[in-house]
Amino acid sequence: MLTNPHQRVGATSNAHVGAEFERIAAAYFSTNQIHVVPNYRIAVGLHVTKQHAFDLGSDSPKIIVECKSHRWTSGNKVPSAKMTTWNEAMFYFHLAPSDYRKIFFVLHHKRDGSGESLVGYYRRIYAHLIPVDVEFIEWDEKAGKVVSA
Repeated sequence: MLTNPHQRVGATSNAHVGAEFERIAAAYFSTNQIHVVPNYRIAVGLHVTKQHAFDLGSDSPKIIVECKSHRWTSGNKVPSAKMTTWNEAMFYFHLAPSDYRKIFFVLHHKRDGSGESLVGYYRRIYAHLIPVDVEFIEWDEKAGKVVSA
């Protein structure tokens, strides 16, 4: 039996994990009277624009959401490759129209020992890449609720 060392334990696939996390995020927004749709496409760019699909979004109100269900690695190491995808999300937020509310909806996961959340780490190390208008929302899967917004 082959195993994938990068596969989340107990998950069918990482794609399933991501899709389920997007459903959780959509339900969260729905409870706040904001209806978002998956694969929300808008034109982004600096000098030329191109359509980009955000994980979730809405025309009314204008909102775009990127969802990341990442964790510290086993051994409490930084998931470096995952941080690259977070940086990419920030780049797309930079390129998005300024009249959109920009939300980064992420899994609340704390490192053993220090207790630092992955979001806390990201905001500390990569602050220079984060647009000033991006909002962070952390979802605690154990509690089934947002722990910071």
